[in-house]
Amino acid sequence: MLCHLSIGARWVLHPGAEKVYTMVKGFFRTMFGLATLAFVSVAEAWGQTGENVMTLHDCMEFAISNSTKMRIQQAAKGDAQIDRRDAALALFTPQINAQTYAYYNFGRSIDPQTNTYFNTTSFHNNYSVSAGYGLFDGFKAVNNYKISRTGLLIADSQEKQVEADICLAVMEAYYNVVYYKRLRDVYEAQVAAAEQALMKARRQEELGQKGHADVIEMEADLADRQYDLTNTHNMYCDQKMVLADLMFWPVDQELAIDTSMPVWKLEPVSEGAVVDFALENNPKIQIAEWQQLNAKRELSTARWQTLPSVGVYAGYNTSYYTYQGSSTASFLDQFRNNGGEYVEMTLSIPIWDRLGKTSKISHKKHALAKATAELDQTRRDVESEVHRAIQDRDGAATAYQQAQRKAEVQEEAYSLNLKKLEQGLISPLEFQTANNNYLKSKADEMNSLFKYLIKQAVVRYYNGVAYINQ
Repeated sequence: MLCHLSIGARWVLHPGAEKVYTMVKGFFRTMFGLATLAFVSVAEAWGQTGENVMTLHDCMEFAISNSTKMRIQQAAKGDAQIDRRDAALALFTPQINAQTYAYYNFGRSIDPQTNTYFNTTSFHNNYSVSAGYGLFDGFKAVNNYKISRTGLLIADSQEKQVEADICLAVMEAYYNVVYYKRLRDVYEAQVAAAEQALMKARRQEELGQKGHADVIEMEADLADRQYDLTNTHNMYCDQKMVLADLMFWPVDQELAIDTSMPVWKLEPVSEGAVVDFALENNPKIQIAEWQQLNAKRELSTARWQTLPSVGVYAGYNTSYYTYQGSSTASFLDQFRNNGGEYVEMTLSIPIWDRLGKTSKISHKKHALAKATAELDQTRRDVESEVHRAIQDRDGAATAYQQAQRKAEVQEEAYSLNLKKLEQGLISPLEFQTANNNYLKSKADEMNSLFKYLIKQAVVRYYNGVAYINQ
């Protein structure tokens, strides 16, 4: 927020008195500017404590509850639950069918009483019900049930993985917004200070205390700072849009987040313990392990399919018929008298299926080899990610401590150079160099802090703490 103050009236005073007046006016302008910035900061901080301000945890929850990726994964989990139910029914329950049909027959037909042909119209109606159960199918139903249970575990872990990916992306975007918001505040203060210095330089030029070249250099410095402020503001708005897109935030609503600087602390961990925990519990590895287990079961099923299969079936059927011009029993009598039951046991022996089962076994072997290789690769990737995350976190912590010290020194140097500029002891160009060093140190300090926070969150995640719970 930029505040501009202009004084329209002008008095002509004695040169000595005018110099005193200039110093007094500059002092009050400085105090007014600082008070204004303080008021804006307090108002901004007060506004950020309202009910509509989103914290990092709030942004993660909102993104998870509105993400299309989560909805897709939840639908996939629902399919896995249906597959497990179908596999359980196929394993423990028989297959039951009921059938009926009716037809008219016109023309020559056989009289069931005389067993001779005659021309007539007849009506036939049949009813049947049957049930069948596979006693042995090469353990296909058993393995399919086990595969479906593992598939549900895979779907659950995939949902957790999607949730973790969403939270990490939201965290990175959130910290980017905070970074550019805080950097914009620094540039706004720099622009306000440059405007004040330029006003004072113009007044000193009128009094003959500064040359026109110095004033032009300060105008150029102000223009540079305003340009940097505009670019930083644009980056802030862009990162805010990225965060809103990740959260599926309503387009017609303004997204307000808590931009206060988070507090950091170094959390020492045992690198070996984190690696062991991640290799045992990380969703990526669990998914790969279960996929390998399912590949083994599918290979076992394919091998058992070369054996005979045994099934048992039972059923009941009855019929009703009429002939034109002849008397027949009633429907109920025929339904009762024509009924019959049967019990059947089948033995199916595979002899030649054009090497179909042999080819299927070969495909399943290749699928198992692929799943095993993917599991080994996943374990290596996760282990490397853990080592890299811990190394990056420790490096970011060291960099932040150095950047913090650097920012403190540069801030002190900036304050001293600002006083020297006001006293005319250094040129505007020299002050611009000191100012750029100060801005860079503040940017490096915030950047290293947010990098550390992200890497620390990744280490915690691999150590069993979900992003949403941090």
